[in-house]
Amino acid sequence: MRTIADRIRHALSFEVIGLILIIPLGAFVFDMPSEDIGVVGVVSATVATAWNYLYNLGFDHVMQRVRRTTQKTTAIRVLHAVLFELGLLIVLMPFIAWYLNVSFTHALIMDVSFALFYVVYAFVFNWCYDRLFPLPEWQAEEAAK
Repeated sequence: MRTIADRIRHALSFEVIGLILIIPLGAFVFDMPSEDIGVVGVVSATVATAWNYLYNLGFDHVMQRVRRTTQKTTAIRVLHAVLFELGLLIVLMPFIAWYLNVSFTHALIMDVSFALFYVVYAFVFNWCYDRLFPLPEWQAEEAAK
C-alpha cells in the first residue's frame, strides 16, 4: 500500500492541479467572479483533501481485504471516482448555496457540474499518478503474469 508521504503528495497534487483547472472554468461557465469561485474552490479543496486521504486509505484497505491487491481495474477506477464525488456532493452543496447566496437547486446544479468535472479529472489524474508512481507490488504482480 502507499506510504503516508505518498498519500499526502497524491492528495495535494490532485487538489492544486484541480484548482488551477476549475477556477477559471467555473467562473466562465457560471458567469461568476473568479474570486467567488476561488473561495468555493479553496474551501472545497480543503474539505476534499481530507476526504481524499481518508477515502483512499479506506478504499485501499477494502480492496486489499476483498481482492488481495490494490491494483484497480477500469471498472473499479470508475466506481472509485464516482463514490468519492458522491461523498463530496453531499457535504459541499449546503456550503455552496450559503456562500454564493444561491438556491439549493442552483447550488445542486453547480455542485453536480463540479462533481462531473472532478469524476473525469479524478479518473485521469489517478491513472496518471499510478503510472508515474507505481507500487512495487504492482510491478511484482505484472512480472508474475
